[in-house]
Amino acid sequence: MVESSVARIDSAGRLLSADARLLTLQERAGAGLGDVLAVPPLASMARLARTLKILVSRSVVVAEGDHDLDIWVRARPDGDQVVLSVGGWTVRPQRAPWLMPQGDGEPLLTPKATEDWTWATDASLRLTALSYGSADLIGQPLTRIVRLLEDDNGDLPIIDAIAGGNDLVDQRAIRRDGPDAEIRLSASVRTDVDGRFIGFDGRATGVGSSPVDELPYEPPVDTAFGARLDKALRAPLGRIVANADSIRAQTEGPLRRDYADYAGDIASAARHLLALVDDLGDLQAVEHADFKIEVEDIDLADIARRAAGLLQVRAADRNVRIDRPASDEVLAAKGEFRRVLQIVVNLIGNAVRYSPEGSMIWLRTECDADTAVLIVADQGKGIAVDDQSRIFDKFERVDPSEPGGSGLGLYISRRLARAMGGDIVVDSAPGQGARFVLTLPAA
Repeated sequence: MVESSVARIDSAGRLLSADARLLTLQERAGAGLGDVLAVPPLASMARLARTLKILVSRSVVVAEGDHDLDIWVRARPDGDQVVLSVGGWTVRPQRAPWLMPQGDGEPLLTPKATEDWTWATDASLRLTALSYGSADLIGQPLTRIVRLLEDDNGDLPIIDAIAGGNDLVDQRAIRRDGPDAEIRLSASVRTDVDGRFIGFDGRATGVGSSPVDELPYEPPVDTAFGARLDKALRAPLGRIVANADSIRAQTEGPLRRDYADYAGDIASAARHLLALVDDLGDLQAVEHADFKIEVEDIDLADIARRAAGLLQVRAADRNVRIDRPASDEVLAAKGEFRRVLQIVVNLIGNAVRYSPEGSMIWLRTECDADTAVLIVADQGKGIAVDDQSRIFDKFERVDPSEPGGSGLGLYISRRLARAMGGDIVVDSAPGQGARFVLTLPAA
């Protein structure tokens, strides 16, 4: 496991106790025991935990001598004091020899196949630290920089590590910037105070080249499409998340609780939209004839409640109410949880977008023989019969002059539903609202 250090901070921000390594950081910053904590990232974490009175954990960078360290910090309130637990302690390699300018001035990932580098992720396997490359990679999925390979048994060790809470050992991978260069990923698991997985602190070790013809075939992807998508959505959403988190944490001073909660809702919704940006990158894969989805047992009523919660802020802004299934309602179905959530978010999001102010959206579940059914009904202006098939086509919208999405949402949603053995249909008439019906195989 990762070497861990502990310190205790009092209500005035003074360092009451610390083990040797943390004390060394404090002394190199020009202070000692009994003095105000002089390491800015650690002091900020302690102050944040004390103000919010909740456990706070994140990856930070601190200076130690002539180099930087990537560390993971957990700040836990304990009465008027704060207990800091620090792990990771990974030396951040010098960047300069590894970065080369591209034509547009952005850095290119260029560590040699035999060089090691470090990485860290959150619970969603999004990068929180990376010892080389563009800062734009932070917040991206780990699979943006590497392609994970199965072991000899057909398993992915990283999945076993997450499921069992064990350290990651010998996950084979291929660097995206060099498809012939195989690496090994290893990492220590990070957990919260309740023992739940919250991310990895990892290292990548170069092992040289692997025969390209032994690698599993991957269909070509439209990299230009992904680049346009990132430019249009990822950067603005990333700024929304960062600013909303800062507001919620009240780093600039006290804030009304309802405003802080609202900022948290904004950050949550933006994070989900970032996940959907990644899903849109699957557009090409969805159109392949051999596209398949991992089918599992899901609760369609629970997914409807989750999707409604994600869109509650947007609905409230338009003074639209969402009537979701009761908390004890269960509808067992077959499908992939993440994909079904994506579909339902799209259907409810469309209903919110086209609903008049002060109206209602109903989410209803039914079980018809061997079919699980979710109905999303609104009080909008409705959809003409001639348009009801067209709106499921790619890049099509009922009225392109109105504010809305790209016209891909319903197309992708129906393709996903059909890949899971279900479908999406619409029942509507002008002036009578719309009813979108999602069907999936019953469990």
